[in-house]
Amino acid sequence: MDRLDQLTQIHLDVLKEIGNIGAGNAATALSELLNKKIDMSIPYIKIVDFNELIDLVGGPERLIVAVFLRIQGDAPGSMFFILSPEEADTLVQQLTGDNHFQTTLMEDNPLAYSALSEVGNILSGSYLSSLSDFTTLNLQPTVPTLVIDMAAAILMEGLVEISQESDYAIMIDTMIEEGENGGTQVKGHFFLLPDPESFAKIFRALGVQNQ
Repeated sequence: MDRLDQLTQIHLDVLKEIGNIGAGNAATALSELLNKKIDMSIPYIKIVDFNELIDLVGGPERLIVAVFLRIQGDAPGSMFFILSPEEADTLVQQLTGDNHFQTTLMEDNPLAYSALSEVGNILSGSYLSSLSDFTTLNLQPTVPTLVIDMAAAILMEGLVEISQESDYAIMIDTMIEEGENGGTQVKGHFFLLPDPESFAKIFRALGVQNQ
């Protein structure tokens, strides 16, 4: 199996279980960082083609906030964590206590930039660590990069490396919520893009037979 559109429900269920474990680890880390209870969940995982991926984040000209990293090691690939500017505003406000923060002013607020980068680092690292534990593959993240730009400009940089082999990506919805008193929810998207040769390695390591 070397194409995302060949993934079955069994494959997606395995990825969702790994995602939920990673989300639990990330929630613990965020709770310690914020000194408040944070819950995280993975509502669903699905396969999307590149056009749908762009549409899901608001269209090619939509301004988005993205944390991007490359996965190195036994199964190379790319990973994005994407927020709308409004969701990023809410998350940074929770992190910093600055209720007037706006993403468009990020360059003038190094504390907010650092906080959002750290959240992306925690979330991406937790998911990748969970995947590595399940597969026993050596999967190492590069240093994450925080970018604020139009969706097409950000996403195509990661997609171009696999676009010759596949037209699909794995979308992992992520919900971040303050655990006390039904607090504020922040919804983001993970896009996991293993390089084409990595699919067979990952699912073989998971013990999932190709369908």
